[in-house]
Amino acid sequence: MKFRLSATVVFSSAIGYLLGAETVSLIDICLLLVGGILVTGSANGFNQVVERNHDKYMERTAGRPLPMGNLSVNQALVFTTLIGIIGLYVLYNVIPGGFKSCLFGLLSILLYVLVYTPLKRISPIAIFVGAFPGAIPILLGWVAATNDFGLAAGILFAVQFCWQFPHFIAIAWVQDSAYKKAGFKMMYGREKGKYAAGIAVTTSILMTVISVLPFFYTFNNLSLSVYAIVVLLALGIWFTFRAINMYNKCDDQSAKRLMLGSFMYLPLMQIVYVLDKFLIQ
Repeated sequence: MKFRLSATVVFSSAIGYLLGAETVSLIDICLLLVGGILVTGSANGFNQVVERNHDKYMERTAGRPLPMGNLSVNQALVFTTLIGIIGLYVLYNVIPGGFKSCLFGLLSILLYVLVYTPLKRISPIAIFVGAFPGAIPILLGWVAATNDFGLAAGILFAVQFCWQFPHFIAIAWVQDSAYKKAGFKMMYGREKGKYAAGIAVTTSILMTVISVLPFFYTFNNLSLSVYAIVVLLALGIWFTFRAINMYNKCDDQSAKRLMLGSFMYLPLMQIVYVLDKFLIQ
């Protein structure tokens, strides 16, 4: 299930719920977390079934249950299918937007497993495709709380969508030799260089701009105070400079710094939104 990764993804769902909810329900947020963990874990499980013959060639993934022979393919399929069905059912019971959040959960599984996973061995366009299921969690949380989409959900989705590019480009850069050994084509421009780093810089700037738009215009009750915009701009500029540093140096060390920065930026940015809503506005 890759529990730590699943928990990180589901964190975005909880943020989306908190930002969308007028009144926070502890029961509903627990259902959202449990359902999200199971659905994300199911997608990760199916991904490992599909990539079982490739994972054994990478040190990072060679110790997974399927390459190690600790699980059969049938056992893995039964497990991932069951937790996926249970997770979708749990999401369905969130009030008021359970049905729509369930659909988003199913869409994220299908995109991740049937489109993103096979594309990784064909073209780095997989990063673009994978950015959609990667950004769905925060949208899923908002819809679960509001039973509606709206521009606010679009803003939150767009920020996380743009974040996927520098995040995964940095990972692909650091893991380039391992990915190539396993047959994955994850690097824009085929080789580590200015083209891939330039995409990381461009999307970092775009992400930063989109993240502060609610200060200038209220989107479905999603707004920002002057305090929040200062912090968000500081975070975005800090992150963008890491991407620029990778563009200038084009080395593994700067890519690793961008990768680590991406793990920090997204949750911090989302926490700022929540704190601004509940403590400042």
